[in-house]
Amino acid sequence: MNGRERILTALEVREPDRVPLYIHGINEKPIIWIARTLTDDLPEEKEIYEMNDTEQVQLLNALFLLHEEYGVDGFTCFEIGDTVNIDETHIRDPFNVVYERSPVGIPVATEHPIHDMDDLKKYQPPKPAEEHLLLLNLARDRFKDTKAIFWMMRGSFVRSWRLCGMENLMFKMFDDPQFVHDLAKKVLEFNLASMEQVHAAGADVLIVEDDIADKNMTLVSTEQFLEFINPYNRVLVEEAHRKGMKVMRHSDGNLWNIMDILLDTGYDGLNPLEPQADMGLKKVKSYCGDRLCLIGNIDCIELLPSGTPEEVDQAVKQAIMDAGQGGGLVISSSNSLHPGTKPENCIAMFKAVEKYGKYPLQDVKTGS
Repeated sequence: MNGRERILTALEVREPDRVPLYIHGINEKPIIWIARTLTDDLPEEKEIYEMNDTEQVQLLNALFLLHEEYGVDGFTCFEIGDTVNIDETHIRDPFNVVYERSPVGIPVATEHPIHDMDDLKKYQPPKPAEEHLLLLNLARDRFKDTKAIFWMMRGSFVRSWRLCGMENLMFKMFDDPQFVHDLAKKVLEFNLASMEQVHAAGADVLIVEDDIADKNMTLVSTEQFLEFINPYNRVLVEEAHRKGMKVMRHSDGNLWNIMDILLDTGYDGLNPLEPQADMGLKKVKSYCGDRLCLIGNIDCIELLPSGTPEEVDQAVKQAIMDAGQGGGLVISSSNSLHPGTKPENCIAMFKAVEKYGKYPLQDVKTGS
């Protein structure tokens, strides 16, 4: 099997030839650190927006190369070139949301174009632009169906709060529920149009990227999730399935109070399964591992930053023992490969999948 076949088989909760490996997200510095084991053609360590065109091409080639050489089976794509600079630290996206750049992660939304129903009635979401699919097109051309192409789409909750502000959205759920529904409909309008483009461009898996929880609980009640958020994301799942795509749900945190809703919605996979949020693989596999592919769980808070390669090796082995039987497991970090992770530990994770992940798994305890 190639990587694409491996991922799609796992998302059907069937056994491929080995447990697939996936990188959901990775920052510039870890790309460079890991790729140093493979090539000298690398840019200096800095953020991509600080790089010139040549350096950005070097970074992208390094990202492609590490996926190829370390057997990563899926590749995550998202819009690039869709923001404009306001000043050295702020950018604006096509939705007219202003963000402050962060040196260690994604930019943080700080200014929101919609505050009340009057703003919402006048607001028109942008049209998805095909030129923003550059990363997807480059990945498709590079990998030529050998790796599963994932497309990251912000879901109803995340896009809504970026448009109107988190605190404002929470208050509106009580004070003006129609506002919340009307805003979600505008988000859905954009997302459905975007899905048309990414499906036509060759994406295999839609990621509904909609963080909704911290390590203890969801940020909204189960009732609010059912009323204001899930109906709009469910439309995305159903439409993606009609197009023949698989759908992975991404949310950090403890999801137990909405787990049955997620299962009923029909997601094919769930990511990233944070161990610190009571989302241990054995527990989740026992509860729903025959209905849902589990993606992630290799700890990027403590293990990948502070552990040893030997400890990472054993964690991957344990993950495969806990959730690999019968298929429906994809090894990935419990969020991303961020600048705090050690490159040697990331590489240990990659190699351990090859070492322990071959089906049948009856000899995984010995690694033979």
